[in-house]
Amino acid sequence: MDSVWPACYIAGMSTPAISKPAKSYHHGDLRAQLLDVAARLLREEGESGLSMRRLAQELGVSRTAPYHHFSDKHSLLCGIAEEGFRRFRQINDDRQVWDGSAFSEAKLLAFVRRYIDFAVSNAEYYDLMFGGQLWKSAALTESLKAEAYTAFREYVANIRQLQAGGAFADDFDPLRYAQLSWSTLHGMSRLLIDGIYLDSSTVEEMCSTAAAMFWRQCRPR
Repeated sequence: MDSVWPACYIAGMSTPAISKPAKSYHHGDLRAQLLDVAARLLREEGESGLSMRRLAQELGVSRTAPYHHFSDKHSLLCGIAEEGFRRFRQINDDRQVWDGSAFSEAKLLAFVRRYIDFAVSNAEYYDLMFGGQLWKSAALTESLKAEAYTAFREYVANIRQLQAGGAFADDFDPLRYAQLSWSTLHGMSRLLIDGIYLDSSTVEEMCSTAAAMFWRQCRPR
């Protein structure tokens, strides 16, 4: 399979509310707690409010405890992005959407809505998942790359499944469709996250227009 990965960017999961951490932890879940609290700090204070020392203070552990799971802040940020992709991949796991025998513009619209909702509701993850800060770094972790590439491959596989079910013409190119549709949704998401599009009343119309545009390209058999 072509390994092209779109530099641009999926949703219906909101980041769960994180309660104030207790001043103790279980060794088995410290890594998950570190990621959850780090994401909360990014959401509330931005990257300037995040540090390994601050995480240790928030969780009531020794200053060295976070380093057992992340070598430095950059490694931590890669871990947050990786967790974002895990959540992101759940959007692609809806078998009802990707059922070629019952594929419709309405289901495509539901997918578009979920993508946009995930991106906007989980901006602290999304910013890192697709930000040049990490992807241009020579220290990008292999586990993050694997999670990100898997997310895109699964998206392409779902589109190929639709084609096999007759939703797309035989000469349709699933890879190019995946790249362009993903890039379009990423662009919409970034404009909303960055505050360039401030009128929330237009979001539904934008989603409907995008879904209609994607639908016209299907050319079902």
